[in-house]
Amino acid sequence: MAVSVSAPVLSLCYNQSGELSRRLGYRLPKKVGFSSSRRSVSYIGFGAEKVGRFRVRVPICRAVPPLLFKDLDADDFRHPLDKQNTLLLRAIPGLNEFGKALLGSMTEQIMLLENIGTSVLVSKNQLSDLHGLLVEAAEILNIEAPDLYVRQSPVPNAYTLAISGKKPFIVVHTSLIELLTRAELQAVLAHELGHLKCDHGVWLTFANILTLGAYTVPAFGQMIARTLEEQLLRWLRSAELTCDRAALLVAQDPKVVVSVLMKLAGGCPSIADQLNVDAFLEQARSYDKASSSPLGWYIRNAQTSQLSHPLPVLRAREIDEWSRSLEYRSLLKQANRISTVQKV
Repeated sequence: MAVSVSAPVLSLCYNQSGELSRRLGYRLPKKVGFSSSRRSVSYIGFGAEKVGRFRVRVPICRAVPPLLFKDLDADDFRHPLDKQNTLLLRAIPGLNEFGKALLGSMTEQIMLLENIGTSVLVSKNQLSDLHGLLVEAAEILNIEAPDLYVRQSPVPNAYTLAISGKKPFIVVHTSLIELLTRAELQAVLAHELGHLKCDHGVWLTFANILTLGAYTVPAFGQMIARTLEEQLLRWLRSAELTCDRAALLVAQDPKVVVSVLMKLAGGCPSIADQLNVDAFLEQARSYDKASSSPLGWYIRNAQTSQLSHPLPVLRAREIDEWSRSLEYRSLLKQANRISTVQKV
């Protein structure tokens, strides 16, 4: 997540071009994204059998109906680092008030119209199968389904906009749909829903605006911005771990979530069926071993300190470990079965 975006823009990994920020007249103080070496805006988000040009015709095949978490609260699956870093953000004096003062209704309207004018709104009558995946994921997580848009883009990405006073919406790029299976695509939608479930948009918006404003102030203001940026990036990385858990609660199979991360790290439609989740998890364990020495620890921190997302191998390891935890198993025991597999 680049600190130059001035609205709660949430997504899982790849950077988008800075086109939207330039249209809004914002400069990009620093590149903090996941994969691009250019200055760019990145969004918090995840990324078909191949879905092709939306040829989703049947619901996800499950051996049994998925579990429904009727009374699920965000803190039931929030990552400990997310809890810790959220408390640090809340401790910043006046963050809420300053953020509200800087975020005007005109900026919100520009961002909303920018998306509506360049994407396809998913509904019961438009790409109804994608709509069904979203509705089922929202029901599992006990959250109201936001709007969903499909946008033409060669960059595999998904992100969420939570605009004050308006219904939030998720945007999924066509190239991501081409890359993922239906189960993986639903895991991506669940990840985005996790950001909404945990109210990540509020803190992301205010902190982004505060950082952008501080960069326009010389000397002392820039020092504040750098300090806040470090706190923001730590929080963003921990928020991603929480939303990976939301993806697992919907997929209810850790290999589905790990497969998404693997494909976003180094996948494309032509080789997707050759990728091996177990090999990727072994790669994650080898990374832990390689970075366990003092020098490895230093290199690892330097490698990740300016990223808005944890490294894919670290996220894969985290979600694999949580899938075997007592916390996750306890949530599964408390859940109920959905009466129908697919609700549109």
